[in-house]
Amino acid sequence: MQRSLNWQPSATLETLKTRAALLATTRAFFAARDVLEVDTPLLAQCGVTDPHLENLQTELLNTTYYLQTSPEYAMKRLLAAGSGCIYQLSKVFRADEQSPRHNPEFTMLEWYRVGYSMQELIAEVGALLHATVNAPPLLQMTYQQLFLDRLGVDPLAPNALVQLQTELAQRPELRDWASAENDLDTLLEGAMALVIEPQLQPEAPLVVTHYPASQAALAQLDPSDQRVALRFEVFYGGLELANGYQELTDAALQAQRFAADNARRAQLGKAQRNGDARLLAALQQGMPACSGVALGFDRLAMLACRKQHIAEILPFAIDRA
Repeated sequence: MQRSLNWQPSATLETLKTRAALLATTRAFFAARDVLEVDTPLLAQCGVTDPHLENLQTELLNTTYYLQTSPEYAMKRLLAAGSGCIYQLSKVFRADEQSPRHNPEFTMLEWYRVGYSMQELIAEVGALLHATVNAPPLLQMTYQQLFLDRLGVDPLAPNALVQLQTELAQRPELRDWASAENDLDTLLEGAMALVIEPQLQPEAPLVVTHYPASQAALAQLDPSDQRVALRFEVFYGGLELANGYQELTDAALQAQRFAADNARRAQLGKAQRNGDARLLAALQQGMPACSGVALGFDRLAMLACRKQHIAEILPFAIDRA
């Protein structure tokens, strides 16, 4: 006899009601600020070049389509078309394994504020967290200061690689990896995830700003210090919650970033990905100065419901889909 499949939801009905209320509160937050809700396609003919992300893909009408890891490219095309300030609550997909913090299909809250600086958007993230999960005021620290405080390493120093390898080698579980790895950004990202994040206090949200220029992604570089980007991340309740930028609007620079991503993908032995030509065309036409942020809505729901595993706040996690 075939073993009975577990058909029941991952989350309790009480949790799903809290999730629904959180969605309503989020929409009310943006409605009160006259930010337009939009709904962009999940399938597109381009994926992402980011070497740390992989799209799921499918064939349709003899064309390869990519399930989007973020609605970013499509939303920026709307901004270039004159949409004004916009937000979206969207299903997104990333080809990663299920874990306590990640489901391959998840919900992302992404929004863009025309005319906002990075600091103005950070303030709005703080207001959203207070409105949705009653978070206390944001604390803020630069990426450089965080590494100096927690590891005694200056990530912007000319000898940052040696500093970091020396410091990580003092940790037995990281010694072999740190000694063999010669890419600074890989070491920095590993140190952040494995050493620094576990040290962060969960009681108050921390905003880490001014990431190294090599980790700029789609953010502008800081005009006053080209070593760093106008990028920030938010950590709260033991979770990496949001990632935001003062957005890059220069089409030529964006094309260079796509090429740099593919060069890094080649180093990692990953397949090349075409940069989104429609995004470049939109930037060439002209996208307004703005700042944008992507926030993991399911992780926000974990905070609201005080759950430790993302499956506990989803109707059906991937292992029950």
